[in-house]
Amino acid sequence: MSKEVNRLHPVSAVISSAKALKSMIFPLVVIIITNGFHFSFNFHSDNFWRTAFLFGIWGVGAILALVSGIVKWRTFVYWFEDGELRVKYGLFVKKKRYIPFERIQSLNYNEGIFHRIFGLVKVQVETAGSKDRKPEVELTAIRKAAADAIELEMRRTKNKTNEQMSDEQSQTEEVLAPTIYHMSIRDLLILAITSGGIGVVLSGLAAIISQLSDIIPYEKIFDELADFAKIGVFIVVLTVIFSLIVAWFVSFIITLINYYEYTVRTEDEKLIITKGLLEKKRVTLPLNRIQAIRIVENPLRQLFGFATVVVESAGGNGGEGNDKKIALFPLIKKQDCLGTLEQIFPDVNWRPEFIHSPNRARPFFYRIDFIWLVPIIGACSYYFYPYGLLSLLLIPLSILIGIWQHKTAAYRIDGKQLTMQYRVFSRITFFMEKKRIQSIGTTQTYFQKRKNVMSVKATVMSGMTGMTGNVRNLEQQDAETIVSWYEH
Repeated sequence: MSKEVNRLHPVSAVISSAKALKSMIFPLVVIIITNGFHFSFNFHSDNFWRTAFLFGIWGVGAILALVSGIVKWRTFVYWFEDGELRVKYGLFVKKKRYIPFERIQSLNYNEGIFHRIFGLVKVQVETAGSKDRKPEVELTAIRKAAADAIELEMRRTKNKTNEQMSDEQSQTEEVLAPTIYHMSIRDLLILAITSGGIGVVLSGLAAIISQLSDIIPYEKIFDELADFAKIGVFIVVLTVIFSLIVAWFVSFIITLINYYEYTVRTEDEKLIITKGLLEKKRVTLPLNRIQAIRIVENPLRQLFGFATVVVESAGGNGGEGNDKKIALFPLIKKQDCLGTLEQIFPDVNWRPEFIHSPNRARPFFYRIDFIWLVPIIGACSYYFYPYGLLSLLLIPLSILIGIWQHKTAAYRIDGKQLTMQYRVFSRITFFMEKKRIQSIGTTQTYFQKRKNVMSVKATVMSGMTGMTGNVRNLEQQDAETIVSWYEH
């Protein structure tokens, strides 16, 4: 086992400093806006000292960010010793971390723009005990050969009873690792077109606006919008449509960049996912960390026979930021996905014969929606007459959606497997093993009790709060069967 001390690449100082400076852009924007753009660098101006003070504070912070990046690069070292990956860092307070290779669950690789220019990679080391959705250790920038050396040492330790592998054998094995899924350009375009990322874009914009609530003169803006609305309903509708088109186009581009060359391979009881155009990522997901699998079909994709397969993972971040929900197959034909999943997880029944919600439970899927829609429809019809009468269309629409949800609600127990199927708009088929389920609960209102129906929830470990499947208004006896199955 090598005890040679290794350092990060000097580019890591640039990357760390750039990351810190990036976090300081928003405070700079706030400083500029709060001062109403009234800045002056003329020494004789009244605003000179105020400008110098504000930008001086920001400048000091920027210098500290640059220095911290250099210090991290100069003090961070790692080496291999006694079957462990050992890390030491810190200037005034020296910190050491020893990670046994046997505890390492995955090594995730990220290649940003700076990494790809210099042939580097960022390595995130994850263990089963990784906390706060953060990797155990992050090597900001190292050579790809150095990253391969870490993986080779990990494999040698885990397979010490077998013949040790050489570097050449390790590289050959990686090349020959079978590819089980590769997203074509056609599927990538379909994914981007039908992506729900427009909601993410709009919510991100709303979050930015909320941070500026003390600065933006909302009352003045609302008054101007009211005057603008008087011009005509057509202009307002046209503006809204244009905004939605722009948001959709942004989400389209983001999806193309994030899922470019999306590939899934299997190797040593692990799934290896690679993707990305500007930032190339490699995510390693051990099969034993998968808690549940969801097949998600939004209405548009379901119409054309496409689905998204999502895995719920426990521990670590899977290289996906703060999210434990990893899209195993972002877009795949439903029949193809079932065949592929049968190869990866042969013990799971991927084609269950569901037991559906009884017909007498159908009104429960739209009754509440109908009740809270009545005052909204009344207000719209009164204040926006005659256009407000169009809100009456919400009644048959909510009923149709309720009937749709009722036809989807179902479950199936196969040995030690529970499968739930439900929808709000997208149809979700939730596959869970009994040993992975954290809790199962039921709810029953007074009106449900009169009709002998009951709702069931099952939760698996994923993220901070877990992932919950919820099938509403099943036959009471069926719900009790699920609870009894889990208790035993």
